[in-house]
Amino acid sequence: MQNTVLDDNKKLCLVSGEIIQMSSTMTMMFEVEDLAVASPATVSRCGMVYMEPSARGIDVLFTSWMERVVPAMHVHTAKLSNLFKELVVGTVRLVKKALKQTVGTTEDNLVLSLFNVMDSLLLPFNKENGQLNDEEVQKLSQVSIHFLVPC
Repeated sequence: MQNTVLDDNKKLCLVSGEIIQMSSTMTMMFEVEDLAVASPATVSRCGMVYMEPSARGIDVLFTSWMERVVPAMHVHTAKLSNLFKELVVGTVRLVKKALKQTVGTTEDNLVLSLFNVMDSLLLPFNKENGQLNDEEVQKLSQVSIHFLVPC
């Protein structure tokens, strides 16, 4: 069994048989496109798991966003979920398949950008105690209408 830079002994074993000893202050980082040729030992030592974004879907992004959104918006969870499924999923597909993008994006990136815009609109309503006064509730309802009523 060969020693590797992934072990505590920090020896880089090349295919040629040459061994390069790394010092204790050196670190080796790997960035890979995929794990097509990675051994199970390499994966277990690095603790990496790669999942294709298309295999995960974008629904988990919505669920995660709803967990951290302004508490006052939680009353609209069902409506937001329906609109997300009906509008956002289809719009992302349209952007990816039918439109020319100057800078390529991923589905995740498009959805996260949408959530960033929504978070910026909700920022004034993000209170530590979650309590809003009557004026703030009225303003939040107006912001919610923009989210909940398709143009």
